[in-house]
Amino acid sequence: QVPRVLLWLMIEIAIIGSDMQEVIGTAIAFSLLSAGRIPLWGGVLITIIDTLFFLFLDKYGECWSGGNQGDGHLSNVLPHLLIPLGLRKLEAFFGLLITIMALTFGYEYMMVRPAQVEVLKGIFLPYCSGCKREELLQAVGIIGAIIMPHNIFLHSSLVKTRAIDRSKKVAVKEANMYFLTESCIALFISFLINLFVMAVFGEAFYHQRNQDVHDKCVNSSVSYYANIFPANNKTVSVDIYQGGVVLGCYFGAAALYIWAIGILAAGQSSTMTGTYAGQFVMEGFLQLRWSRFARVLFTRSFAILPTVFVAAFKDVSNLTGMNDLLNVLQSILLPFAVLPVLTFTSLRPLMQDFTNGLPGKVLMTLIMGLVCAINAYFVVDFLPTLQGLEYYIPLGLLLAAYVAFIAYLIWTCSIAHGARFLARGHHSQFNFGISLD
Repeated sequence: QVPRVLLWLMIEIAIIGSDMQEVIGTAIAFSLLSAGRIPLWGGVLITIIDTLFFLFLDKYGECWSGGNQGDGHLSNVLPHLLIPLGLRKLEAFFGLLITIMALTFGYEYMMVRPAQVEVLKGIFLPYCSGCKREELLQAVGIIGAIIMPHNIFLHSSLVKTRAIDRSKKVAVKEANMYFLTESCIALFISFLINLFVMAVFGEAFYHQRNQDVHDKCVNSSVSYYANIFPANNKTVSVDIYQGGVVLGCYFGAAALYIWAIGILAAGQSSTMTGTYAGQFVMEGFLQLRWSRFARVLFTRSFAILPTVFVAAFKDVSNLTGMNDLLNVLQSILLPFAVLPVLTFTSLRPLMQDFTNGLPGKVLMTLIMGLVCAINAYFVVDFLPTLQGLEYYIPLGLLLAAYVAFIAYLIWTCSIAHGARFLARGHHSQFNFGISLD
């Protein structure tokens, strides 16, 4: 019971963190689209409205699918809930949002035209000349931005929404092939979108001086943004807000608005994936079934309060800085999603003929080890920046609890992979009732 609740808590934190990013991104997008007329705190409050829009889409789909049918028994109701036209409509809307992101950020990539050879080197060679802790923060954040922990559970749960005959192994095998293809395409597009953004930032903004950007903005169609860059020779600090402004200064107002639309689309997509993932995670770990309205209200309540506080009493740099830290948080929480999935999919009594093969186990283990190593390196690099013993004690306790829980999950995963010598007595049968024999 305890590990299950702890895992739910970790993934719930990831979902709330993702929702905070959606709130931040949407607020910044509204500010850019309105030329600063909508303050950041106002944009945060507007996200309540886009939540209602999402719920309208969900209800609209259920109405078209005929709502709940059958006699009310779960076995009769569940197929109609899991395979409605409404879910298909939402999936189509997901696709539209992702297409908007790909087109808008791809447009920015073509405008900036980074050196393609350097981009390819950056993809395949994990090396960055002269990089410091700030660049490391961005690198760790990219992992969390591309592979969010709760989306792993979302992909697993969406598999159940497809109408296939699970008693036939051929049908299941064919469906698995299509699911794998679909997931690979989704992750590849996500990778491309993040690549576009990072390449644009690296080519157009890295080591630019405030004075240069200020002068460029003064003589551009978005000159009203020039004052956000002080007239000095310090290196410009670019985030998703200032990034849009700089694009507008260098390539025209259209580039700024296209950038803002891309951020807005990303925010709406994050809202919906977080809501569905939250439902599935809560049902799986806690056996609780909440409506999507309750799920959105739950996560958005936690997300809006701290975000609107920062937006109202701090500046945009604090807001975007919080967004970067939330990306890192996603990477830190990633093992709590990958290790349980790897454990279950490696159990032959559960998966039977569809158990992970040796190449898959080795690949997943290497990836998991790499993620843990990157997180450990980031923590070790971050600790010396703290000043004062009062920070070390609570962080030390949190770090010890984090490492202990990861060690427990690795131990359980090792048993599932065949390391039976680690199983002792009552551990020969997992708490979820699956025997190792």
